[in-house]
Amino acid sequence: MMHQPIGTLPGVSQVALNVLSALLEARTGQQVAAYRSWRIDTALKPLLRERGFDTLDRLVTHLLEGHDTMIGDQIVDALVNQESSFFRDAPVFDMIVEAVEAAEAEGRRARIWCAGCSTGQEPLSLAMLFAERQAPSPEIVATDVSEAAIARARAGRYTQFEIQRGLPIRRMMRWFDAAGSDWVAKPELVKAVAFRRHNMVADRAPPGQFDVVLCRNVLLYLATPTKIEVFDRIATALRPGGMLVLGAGETVIGQTRLFEPSKLFRGFYELADAQRVRAAA
Repeated sequence: MMHQPIGTLPGVSQVALNVLSALLEARTGQQVAAYRSWRIDTALKPLLRERGFDTLDRLVTHLLEGHDTMIGDQIVDALVNQESSFFRDAPVFDMIVEAVEAAEAEGRRARIWCAGCSTGQEPLSLAMLFAERQAPSPEIVATDVSEAAIARARAGRYTQFEIQRGLPIRRMMRWFDAAGSDWVAKPELVKAVAFRRHNMVADRAPPGQFDVVLCRNVLLYLATPTKIEVFDRIATALRPGGMLVLGAGETVIGQTRLFEPSKLFRGFYELADAQRVRAAA
């Protein structure tokens, strides 16, 4: 994987920026655009304070010495974009329920994979929706490359700011308990989701096949060859007739022939007909 040098920051060497951005890309496939190099400095400031380093260059020197086996993971966890909120793009969740109900009409328990789930707001939103409809809930598997994010998701603990982003008061009171200034998801809600660490770029898809795969705002940060690999993995994880859900600014068009826009659910994608894929290859 070729890594391109990124723009410099005041007081930070080009070498340090290149090492940090290359580490992120090697571990996750995510790239830092040149005009967003400021994110590296901003995201790593808490780690610098925690570890007692006064500059990014000192942090990179420590990383390259190779004695600290945890520092690489900590850097990647800090740099990965973990932006998330409850019920983000609410109409999408309504369509996911429809897609799952269509799968359940075939007489089996549906399965959902939330890939790149960050700190868990997306899969927990789904778990609330399905628990409230008074019907058997689908199996929900939620994965993220960041061990720290998965740990937070399993704990189900959110700040007042996080809990207010997209979560109606009624659902907040139904599914969360106050814990000081934070809110903690009720155990039955967290247990409705299987949270696992998973690398979309390096790991195989979770076992079994899924009726819906959510991979929202993950591909935005990947180079085109890496996106193609991720689409391939997702394709193997979907049942025939299954749906792929991407972020509002993402598309399969021009990226892969394995998927095409869904005829039933606007903005969703389904596996393309295998014969047409072979003919276009």
